[in-house]
Amino acid sequence: MKLSEFKNALGQINQLNFIQLNGNFVPRHFHITEAGITTKNFVDCGGTVRTEQTFSMQLWLAEDFDHRLAPEKLHDIIHLAEKLFHIEDIDVDIEFQQETINRYGLKFDGHHFLFVSKQTDCLAKDHCGIPLDKIKIPMSDLKNTCCTPNSNCC
Repeated sequence: MKLSEFKNALGQINQLNFIQLNGNFVPRHFHITEAGITTKNFVDCGGTVRTEQTFSMQLWLAEDFDHRLAPEKLHDIIHLAEKLFHIEDIDVDIEFQQETINRYGLKFDGHHFLFVSKQTDCLAKDHCGIPLDKIKIPMSDLKNTCCTPNSNCC
């Protein structure tokens, strides 16, 4: 989800709710303890130098169970971060601690923000020798497998 989509969704709701991958709501007394740009400078396995930026927010739970962050207040926090850091329309990441700190993307279902699992991937498959397409082998070419009739493999 892009930052513009996130801000637009904030304007459509009265209550700020995040739903974790397991379907549980993040407890409503969460705080946003950080909001800003996360920049990752790296070299991929093919030797290409890359930079990624995300708008990152950290959700944190404290023992103040009466705390509720309103969508308007979060919009104000984002607006301040945009002004301070000259943020463009980049992807939104959420940091949330469970067993360890996890990073998620977001989707909006019209009422709630849903955590989306982030996946690793090779960015230089053409340099790594990883086939881009699965190799198809006719079944007739698999004669020498151990599981043929009378092979006693099963």
